Amino acid sequence: MNRFLEILRDGGKVTTEELDEIWAQLEPVRPEEILGTWKGGEFVTGHRFEGTLAKIGWYGKTFTSLTEVAPLVCRDGSGSLYSNEELAGGGASLWMVEFRGESTATMVYDGKPVLDHFKRVDSRTLLGVMNGKGVRDGDRFYYFYLERD
Repeated sequence: MNRFLEILRDGGKVTTEELDEIWAQLEPVRPEEILGTWKGGEFVTGHRFEGTLAKIGWYGKTFTSLTEVAPLVCRDGSGSLYSNEELAGGGASLWMVEFRGESTATMVYDGKPVLDHFKRVDSRTLLGVMNGKGVRDGDRFYYFYLERD
């Protein structure tokens, strides 16, 4: 997906509408395929959540198993990684969930009404879209990406 890589190379500035179009072109992914540790990043879309993850030192996500997920892996002041379960409201789990007419791997937070849906960009990259109560900014979703660590 050349356009996706161009967006990342150019600093992540993109419209939510373009990310919606890219999402529609990508293939769904199964939960078992995304187990492991992933480094995350965000796009510059003007969504009200933009910059929030950087403020907490967000590193990415760790999918240890289908039922053991650390949704907010962060760096502390010394640079060590830790699971920020307090801010995440606990852990999470992975499920196949329908979103926009397709079933794809989805991370379901244990303590919040929030879902992160994932689709495959390539063998090492996922596009994520956060969905749930209080997540939308008007009619726009919050998009992010994960790269296999």
